[in-house]
Amino acid sequence: MQQAVIPADKARLCADTIRFLAVDAVEKANSGHPGLPMGAADCAFALWGNFLSFNPEDPRWPNRDRFILSAGHGSMLLYSLLHLFGYDLPLDELKNFRQWGSKTPGHPEFGHTVGVEVTTGPLGQGFANGVGMAIAGRMAAERFNTADFSPIDHTVYALAGDGDLQEGISYEAAALAGHLKLGNMVYIYDDNGITIEGKTNLAWSEDVAGRFDACGWHVQKIDGHDYVQIMAAIAAAKAETGRPSIIIATTHIAFGSPGKQDSSGAHGSPLGKDEIAATRTNLGWQYAPFEVPEEVRAVCRDRVEELKGRYKAWQRGFSAWQASNPEKAKLWDEMWNKKIPATLADELVAVVAGKDGATRALSGAVLQKAAALIPALVGGSADLTPSTNSDIKGSPSVQAGEFAGRNLHFGIREHAMGAVVNGLGLYGCFIPYGATFLVFSDYCRPSIRLSALMKLQSIFIFTHDSFFVGEDGPTHQPIEHVASLRMIPGLQLIRPADGLETALAWQAALQHNNGPTLLILTRQKLPVIDRPATFGTADALKGGYVVTATTGRPDVVIMASGSEVHVAVDAAKILAAQGVAARIVSVPNLGEFQAQPAAYRDEMLPAGVPRVAFEAGRGESWGTLLGCDGLFIGIDHFGASAPDKVLAEQFGFTAPQVAEKVAAYLKK
Repeated sequence: MQQAVIPADKARLCADTIRFLAVDAVEKANSGHPGLPMGAADCAFALWGNFLSFNPEDPRWPNRDRFILSAGHGSMLLYSLLHLFGYDLPLDELKNFRQWGSKTPGHPEFGHTVGVEVTTGPLGQGFANGVGMAIAGRMAAERFNTADFSPIDHTVYALAGDGDLQEGISYEAAALAGHLKLGNMVYIYDDNGITIEGKTNLAWSEDVAGRFDACGWHVQKIDGHDYVQIMAAIAAAKAETGRPSIIIATTHIAFGSPGKQDSSGAHGSPLGKDEIAATRTNLGWQYAPFEVPEEVRAVCRDRVEELKGRYKAWQRGFSAWQASNPEKAKLWDEMWNKKIPATLADELVAVVAGKDGATRALSGAVLQKAAALIPALVGGSADLTPSTNSDIKGSPSVQAGEFAGRNLHFGIREHAMGAVVNGLGLYGCFIPYGATFLVFSDYCRPSIRLSALMKLQSIFIFTHDSFFVGEDGPTHQPIEHVASLRMIPGLQLIRPADGLETALAWQAALQHNNGPTLLILTRQKLPVIDRPATFGTADALKGGYVVTATTGRPDVVIMASGSEVHVAVDAAKILAAQGVAARIVSVPNLGEFQAQPAAYRDEMLPAGVPRVAFEAGRGESWGTLLGCDGLFIGIDHFGASAPDKVLAEQFGFTAPQVAEKVAAYLKK
C-alpha cells in the first residue's frame, strides 16, 4: 500500500521534538544517553511517521510491524515516539525518566512500558531477537495466509548502533537471517562512529557493508539526516522481500549540539544547561522544556488516524477469513492462545511409563507427544539435534522459502540461538525451545537471563548435564552450571531423575507461561525410580517429594536430583542394613520446592533430622535447605576424560561411597 509522505519540513520539526524531549528528560534525570536519540531522530521519525504499521489502542495486534530499539541505551528515542504516536505513555512519564515507579526506565523493558516489544540494553540481543521475530512472522504467514487474505504480512524493524554490531551475537544472528532470506526484516544501523571511549576506530575498522553483503543482506548506505535519502532507503528495503535489509545511516551523535556533536561526551551523560541552551539556539528551537508543538501533535495524530483505518480494514478482512477458513481459524486460536490440553500430564507420562534410559532420550520421546498435542511448540538445536533428541519427527526443517516446518537449525550459534528463541517467544503464537549441551549454556546465558527478566515462555533443553558425560573430558563436563543458573531470578530449572519426572518436567515447562524453563538432562542411562504406592504426579510438580520412605521418623534425609536419585536410593538400602533409616527426597525442581508452603517442606524435611544433599555439581544452591550443619555430596573441581563408571568411582559417586559419607556424617 502506498505510504503517505509527511513533508520534509514537518518531519524535521517532529524529529527536533524527539531530540529535545530526550535532551530535557535526560537533563531532568541527570542521567541517561541523549546522543543517540538526537542523532537517530530523523531516521526514527521517518520510519514511524511514514512506514511503521501499528495501533496504539491495540498494542499487541498480531499483524503490527515490530520496532526494536536494539541500542536500548537510547531509550528516550523510543519513549518519545510512543508518546507522540498516542500510546499510553503520558508526558509526565517522560518527565519522570529513570525514576522510581516510572514507565520510562533507563533501558526499555518488555511488559513494563506499553509498546516496547523487547527488553534491550545488553547490546546485540535486540538485533538477534528481531531475527527470531522475523522467523516467527514467516512461519505464521505460512500457516495462516490464504489466497484471499493474509492475516500476517508485517515487517520487523530495528534500530541498531555500533555496539550492537561489535557484539558477536549480531554476526551470528545476521548470518542466520541471511541464510533464511528473511525479507521481512528492515534494520537501520545508526552509524555515528562513537562509543564510550571515543571514536570507533580505536578498536574497529571493519567493512560493515561488506560483512552484511557476505551474509546475504540487501545493503544501502545513506546520510542519516537526509530525509529524502532515508525515505527512499526504507521504501527500497521494504520492496526487497527476498533478503533481509540493512540501511547504514551515517549520523552525528548529539546532532545539533555545538559542543557535544560527534563526541563521546554525549553518549552517556546529560548535555548540561549551557549546552542545551546553545543547542536550542543552534537548531532554532524556541519551545520550553518538554513542550510539544501543536503542529507536531497534529502530524502524529493524523498518522495514527490513518493507521487505525488500515487496522479496521484488517479486522474486517480477518473476520471474513475466519468464516471462510474454519480450520485455520481454529489453529490461529490454539496457537495465539497457546492452548494446553487438560490431559497433557497423563498423555506425556504414558509415553515413558516404565521405561528406563537417558533422560535426553526420554525427553525426545515426550517431545513427540507434546508436539502432537500443541501446534505452537517449535524449536531446534545449535547443531546438536541427534545428541539432544530435540527434533520434531515427521515435521520438515525450516529453510529459506520453506517455513511450514517446526524444526529450526541454528547452526553452531548458541549465542544467537538463545536470543532467536526469545524472539520467537516475544512474537506470540509460538512456544519455542532451543537445545545444546549444558556446558554451552555459558554461550547463551545472557539470553536466558533476559528471558527471565521478560518472563518469556522460552524452553531450553540442556543435555550432557554432568561429569558423567565421560570420555569427552572436562571441557564438556559441566560442574558449576546448574548452581549458577539456579541463581537467575524467575527461572524454572528442572533436573529429572527418570522418565516420569522427565514427562512432568515437560508438562511444567509447557504450562509455565511466566518465565523460562531449563530442562537439565543426562547423557547416560538411568533406571526407573521405584516410588511409593502413595505417589501422585502432583507430588513431583511440587519440586520435591519422597521416593523412599521410612517407618517412623527417619534418621537422615537425603535430597538428590537427576542422575543422583537412583544412587541415593541404593545408598539408603546400604544404610538400612547398617540400622540407619534414610528418607530419600527427589528434588527435580529446587526452586519450586523452596517456593512451597513451609508446612509441605517441613513434612518432607522434618525439623531436627540431619540433612544431606547429593548432586553432581557445586552445592551452593542447596545451602538454604541444608543450613549450617548439613552435608553436601558433590563436586567442586573440574572433571576428567574417562568412562562414566570410572569417574563415578574416582569422584565418590557410587552408592557404597555415598552411604559411607552419610554414615560418617551422622557419627560426628
